[in-house]
Amino acid sequence: MNAHLKPAPVGGPLLNAVTLTAGVLVAVMLAIVAIRFIYGLGAVTHLNDGYPWGIWIAVDVVIGSAFACGGFSVALLVYIFNRGEYHPLVRPALLASLFGYTLAGVAVIIDLGRWWNVWNIFNPWTVNVHSVMFEVAICITAYIIVMWLEFAPTFFEKFGLTEAKRRLSKVMFLLVALGILLPMMHQSSLGTLLVVAGEQIHPLWQTPLLPALYLLTAIAMGYAVVLFESCLASAGYRRSIELHLLTPLAKVMLGVLLAYLIVRVGDVLVRGALPLAFSLSLEAFFFWLEMALFLLPFFLIGTEEQRRHPARLFLGGIALLLAASLLRLNSFLIAYQTVIGVDTVGVNYRYFPSLAEIMVTVGMFAIEVLGYIIITRRFPVLPRGEVHA
Repeated sequence: MNAHLKPAPVGGPLLNAVTLTAGVLVAVMLAIVAIRFIYGLGAVTHLNDGYPWGIWIAVDVVIGSAFACGGFSVALLVYIFNRGEYHPLVRPALLASLFGYTLAGVAVIIDLGRWWNVWNIFNPWTVNVHSVMFEVAICITAYIIVMWLEFAPTFFEKFGLTEAKRRLSKVMFLLVALGILLPMMHQSSLGTLLVVAGEQIHPLWQTPLLPALYLLTAIAMGYAVVLFESCLASAGYRRSIELHLLTPLAKVMLGVLLAYLIVRVGDVLVRGALPLAFSLSLEAFFFWLEMALFLLPFFLIGTEEQRRHPARLFLGGIALLLAASLLRLNSFLIAYQTVIGVDTVGVNYRYFPSLAEIMVTVGMFAIEVLGYIIITRRFPVLPRGEVHA
């Protein structure tokens, strides 16, 4: 790698308005989590028998892990499709993935009713190898470990551990391979969770193709996160933006998005579910909102000229992130239909997250922001050639 492309710390003070605000939000989150662990889920959430999963799963885990697909998506380009020009984007994308997946794993533990039994996931005598949730849990856990190992050279370079970096580099090819395989497995399996739910998911979203839809949008979200993060970092750190990389990357993102839309629209038509989209219902409204957001990036960055504008790249990335997030929110919460059984006749379940649930979710994202700022300022993550005094 050229010297001017080698990563370097951005430098600068760690205490500012952004980090201070993030710190306060994290402190509030920790206080709520402490209450949750002591007094249970009912003390801080609006979860019930009809809606056992709320935003801690739908947002913190399902959407949060998809936001963290930048490292996987960029690695797919660099190491599988041999697009080495994108290599400078690997480390910053991997950093965002580290926080997203690690916090998603933490969110799962927070959401577990009997959280003290989480160790049973890894107990060979208690696991259910036929369970989709088991596969997701094992893959996410393994991927978190793999990502920390992939990112370890950043710390080795900072502290001058040359020998440790050299030894790790000998097995890096294996880590990279696992780092591409594992997220493909569990991102698609998040869709399988809904397939297993059967009639509890509205027909506009219930399809055997959900694993493919979740995987395609996860890959596209990975590129969208890189656009979002690069534009934000260049503005926040007063760095020159990597337009020579982001412009073609946006084109790749649109290609994946087009593949998704073909599969999505074709599936709705073939299954005969389209008439439901024209009914006067909450599900129909959110279906069209979701589709509109998926189409928006084509209007924002659909041409080569539009992709040369940083502001359009930023907005295009945000539009796709919102669209894919809404797909997950729709399928896990909006489209979720409680099944009324003999023992629950007359029960009309409703769910809207409590303020405490929302603050925990906000706190999770605040940790990511805080961690990103601290590590990029003190460790070699962003390319040296674009660091200004």
